[in-house]
Formats: sequence, structure tokens, C-alpha cells
Amino acid sequence: MSNQSVRGSRSSVRDRTDDRESATAVRLADVTHEYGGTGGRLRSGGDRTVTALRGVTFDVPRGAIVGLEGPSGSGKSTILHAVAGLLVPTEGRVEVAGTDLTVLSDAERTRLRRRHIGIVFQRFYLLPSLSARANVALPLVQAGVPRADRRDRAESLLEAVGLGDRATHLPGELSGGERQRVAIARALSTDPDVIVADEPTGELDTATGRTVLELLTDVGRDRAVIVASHDEATLSVADRIVALRDGRVDDVR
Repeated sequence: MSNQSVRGSRSSVRDRTDDRESATAVRLADVTHEYGGTGGRLRSGGDRTVTALRGVTFDVPRGAIVGLEGPSGSGKSTILHAVAGLLVPTEGRVEVAGTDLTVLSDAERTRLRRRHIGIVFQRFYLLPSLSARANVALPLVQAGVPRADRRDRAESLLEAVGLGDRATHLPGELSGGERQRVAIARALSTDPDVIVADEPTGELDTATGRTVLELLTDVGRDRAVIVASHDEATLSVADRIVALRDGRVDDVR
């Protein structure tokens, strides 16, 4: 990874001084979410309702990394999707950067997500026909940032994650660790307040995973980061662990 930190590579994509005044970047309050039934998005056994989250409450301060721990089906991914505004919980509030996502329209949540939230997926989800630089710049296209500024921002971030010499490479020409670092750079492109990461080292070998974790630690110095993982090494970078079981908070440590 480059000696230039991600923190030091931040550009003036927009003035964020007012946005960073609050110490709490993410707040979940009594969040319950059900899949299924006649109006749900997931059916399991006909119309049977599946309760993924049950009264989940916790805060994530700015500058902190919170790890979500628990077996498959415990609700980790549902929490990430709720924080990212990809679903609206059945009950409760999800606040990001001081805004309750649950009262927003789909379009409003999309705008908030583009501005305030970066997402890192386990399987990278890079567009195979675009270069690393173009993949990183893609959220800036959606945000209406001028082309020259997009290019400068993408190159700065790739340099920061140690891939300055891979800017023109396609994802198929990169290793798994390099693709994940491109994905992290993409998540940072709009300078978000919050990063959510779902099993970010799940497809990486131990050494490469360690590099990605170092990068996430650097990212978390002035943002809120929420990481869901089964892996103890991944969770070891967290300042706080929220342990989940059957959709409930089982322990916080």
C-alpha cells in the first residue's frame, strides 16, 4: 500500500465541514425488519414471515470501526442494507449523517447514499469493461462531477491504496486483493461519512486480507465504518463488536 494515506488524499469534491459536526454518524433505534408475507420482498415457505432483525439499537461514532459478528442468518447483512438505504426496516429508525432514512422516498435515499455512504462488497462488483480508474470514478459521474476532477480524484485514491500504476488496468487484469482495493477506493470517491463493508476479506488470502484491513483502519480514522464478518482477524480491527444472534443484539463489547 502506498505511503500516502487515504486520509491525506481527500479532495474538495464538496465542502463537508457542516456534515461532520455530529459525533454520531450512524444510529439504529429499535430496528425490526421482516421479510415475507404478502407484502415482503422475500418469501420463505409460502407467505410465512421471516424476522431478520428484532429491536436492534446501537450507535456508530465518527472515527470508529464497528464490527458485526454472528452466524449466517443473524442479521448482519440486513443491518448493512438498512444503513446503506437499500431497504427500509419494518419498524424503527436508521439515521445516517443526522437524517432518518426511514422517512425518505426511494429517490431521496438514493441521493443520500450517493453523498454520504460508501459500500464495499465481498465480491467487489467492479464493471469488467471499465478500467480501475473508471470504476473508481463511476460514483462521481452519477454525482455530476466534471470529467477532469473525476480523473484526478480517482487517480489520487488509487495512489492512496497502492494502485497508482494500475489505473488503466481492467478488473480481469488485477488480483483479488487489488480488485478489493479498487472497490474501497470507489467507495471513498464521494468522500462519504460512512463505509459499510460486507465480508471485505472473505475472498482474499491471509496476507492480502491483512493489507485490506490496514486500509480499512486508515479509512476509519475520520469516518464511521461498519464491517460484517465471520472472520476473527477482520473483526480484530474494530473498536467495538456488536454480536448478533437470531436478529437481536446478543452482546456489545
